[in-house]
Amino acid sequence: MKWRGSKRSSNVEDRRGQSSGRGIGGGLGTMLIPLLLKLITTKKGLIIVGVGVAILYFTGTNPLQLLTGGSSTNNQIVNSSNYKGTVKENELAAMSNRVLASTEAVWNQLLPNYREPTLVLFTNSVTSACGGASSATGPFYCPGDEKLYIDLSFFEEMGRKLNAPGDFAQAYVIAHEVGHHIQQITGINEKVQKMRGRVSKTEYNKYSVMLELQADFLAGVWAHHSQNMDLILEPGDLEEALNAAFAIGDDRLQKQSTGRVVPDSFTHGTSAQRMRWFKKGFDTGDVNRGDTFNASSL
Repeated sequence: MKWRGSKRSSNVEDRRGQSSGRGIGGGLGTMLIPLLLKLITTKKGLIIVGVGVAILYFTGTNPLQLLTGGSSTNNQIVNSSNYKGTVKENELAAMSNRVLASTEAVWNQLLPNYREPTLVLFTNSVTSACGGASSATGPFYCPGDEKLYIDLSFFEEMGRKLNAPGDFAQAYVIAHEVGHHIQQITGINEKVQKMRGRVSKTEYNKYSVMLELQADFLAGVWAHHSQNMDLILEPGDLEEALNAAFAIGDDRLQKQSTGRVVPDSFTHGTSAQRMRWFKKGFDTGDVNRGDTFNASSL
């Protein structure tokens, strides 16, 4: 992906190396699960997980209890002056910053009065408006403060443990989280949250899948327009993103984690669905083509 030398975003908080107290998350030792993504619910709100949830297969946790919160977008960069990252980590930080800037350029063009989210880079643990989280949580979006949170070590683990390497695969993760932000500011999250308690758990899981697949679609829309605007793609980039979408499908994660597949417990979509909706967004670039809630089939 051609990101070096591109525009930087001003909506980044670099909290790497800062102590944020006791985080929530993890707890499964060296198993694959901590390297995936999970949901954390608090009294203040909910962390919307963007890429994949495996922890629920062991605990029965519903992966998407959408609680909305107030907005407090911070457009300043906060630096950890005493923190010195590795060359590789600092490169990932720079890449993430440029990808966020690219999403801003695209969505400011496509959505009237787009409200830009903030990207928070952290190490080990972090505190958000949705509560505390550890790096084992993986990248997440918190609607309470409209911020995306990423421990950059996840990107290395994504390549090593999930077999989904590449900078454009990493860009897909960020763009997916931005997709959740778009769902937040357009009210889609709130509509799904209102269904909770009114439908069965199995039925609610279906709404969760629709929400996640739409975020995949929106990530594809970003990629389409970013390519048209800045020609960011290099050979193999699209395949990287599709491979990442495949790697985090519910069916694949369940099979790896438990040896069996339980469709009624799907909350993010199968590998085929995630790839299909990202590709649809990329091929069309049309935000109006991503209504997963009324699609004849997913």
